[in-house]
Amino acid sequence: MAPVQAHDLLPHREPGTVTPEPVRPGIDLQVNGEHFRHTGDPDMPLLWYLRDVLKLDGTRYAGEPGIGGADLVLVDGRAHSSIALPMHRLADRQVTTVEGLAQPDGSLHPLQQAFVDEDAIGCGYCTSGWLIASMDLLRRHHAPTDDDIDTLPNLCRCGCQTRVRRAIKRAARTMKEARA
Repeated sequence: MAPVQAHDLLPHREPGTVTPEPVRPGIDLQVNGEHFRHTGDPDMPLLWYLRDVLKLDGTRYAGEPGIGGADLVLVDGRAHSSIALPMHRLADRQVTTVEGLAQPDGSLHPLQQAFVDEDAIGCGYCTSGWLIASMDLLRRHHAPTDDDIDTLPNLCRCGCQTRVRRAIKRAARTMKEARA
């Protein structure tokens, strides 16, 4: 019996006969300003796509959707629970995660800077959710009151709520000055 050669195991094609496969259908979306196409399970929650596929791990698992707020992302500028959003609902949508809040030059968004300045970070687990929920709040209320801030769905077990409140108000003032 003759020995098996590598060329006997590999499919043979004449040069120039390789035809590329057509583009796979999928779900096109923008994440932090960059285009992506999801070709996997259309029911996959956005959170797992962000963390497992795109390796964006700033958004956290917070248990039940809407509880705690650590899983929040902005979809077309509004805060949504990423664990409750299946990929099929995100076609042609704009998703912003905490990683996408910084300016293109790498400088922090005024809200991020306010969190640093007010030491509103604690252990850090809930911080991304606070930032996202606060971005949505500041889009709707340029000078949020304590009552407005109290409507945010976020929980902090480190006790940073007072510093978070100060950070949100500080960011609102900074952003107002920048608009003037």
